[in-house]
Amino acid sequence: MDFQYYIWRRRFESYERLRALSSQKFPRHPLVEVFGYRYDDFSDGAVEHRRNRLCPYNNKIAKCTKDKKANPLGVCSIFDNRTGDLAVICPIRLREDWLIIKHAAEFFFPAGAKWTFLPEIRLKDAGGKSAGNIDIVLVSLDDRGKILDFGALEVQSVYISGNIRNPYEAYIAHPEEKHNMDWADQPNYPRPDYLSSSRKRLLPQLVYKGKILQTWGKKIAVVIHTGFYATLPELSTVPREKADIAWLVYDLFFESETGRYELRRSRTVYTPFEAALTTITTSSAGSMEGFKKSLQAKLDAL
Repeated sequence: MDFQYYIWRRRFESYERLRALSSQKFPRHPLVEVFGYRYDDFSDGAVEHRRNRLCPYNNKIAKCTKDKKANPLGVCSIFDNRTGDLAVICPIRLREDWLIIKHAAEFFFPAGAKWTFLPEIRLKDAGGKSAGNIDIVLVSLDDRGKILDFGALEVQSVYISGNIRNPYEAYIAHPEEKHNMDWADQPNYPRPDYLSSSRKRLLPQLVYKGKILQTWGKKIAVVIHTGFYATLPELSTVPREKADIAWLVYDLFFESETGRYELRRSRTVYTPFEAALTTITTSSAGSMEGFKKSLQAKLDAL
């Protein structure tokens, strides 16, 4: 798909989503999901999850551990009031029903393969120094449980600019009273920071860990949500069988019957490793004259 068309379509979808959300009387605060439930859900399950700080998305323990174990920041996703998109700000949120594991296994292994997965595996370089942890390693096994092959799964949510804890604390103290609070004019209103997320988190993962895996000839799957993927430059694609990386792109869809958002894969993009890394790390040059004018303005202001 042409990237410019994709961006246009995303903008149109954002406009349509804003219209839909306005009909749902979306709040003037950023919170969408708190401990796995909508901000305005007061069902028994929602109340229990907020009271006990529970995570329904396959965290390593039953409780949420985001930011602080004793006082976790239980926000799974937020509303970007600039675009109408929902932004996933917790990587654990993307583990719903372990869909990402199933989809990654389909890329890594042949049909019918026996496989399992291991979380948080340390990766070392040739000198024995840590290159970081792989979020999840999937391994295929023979009938005796011996490893035949493996692939690396990286799960990337989005960083936040501004302060998300302040509206969360205001809400969680009295959810029924505060679920329609107006946070729009508060300082440091939280919004997704896609640029920092790609430069400070995603790129280092591909550079350090990805290079080692690519040298070994092992595949990588990157889990990302649609709003994040739309901010990346256009990537050169290849057929699935020739790909080094599978970009597993997901969205959150509201289910009126359950009153909750469900994770669904919206697309998978297959790319070679080197071409993807080069594209993402290469900056497009802007106007040199504009840069010179900004330098002149600063110089004149001295």
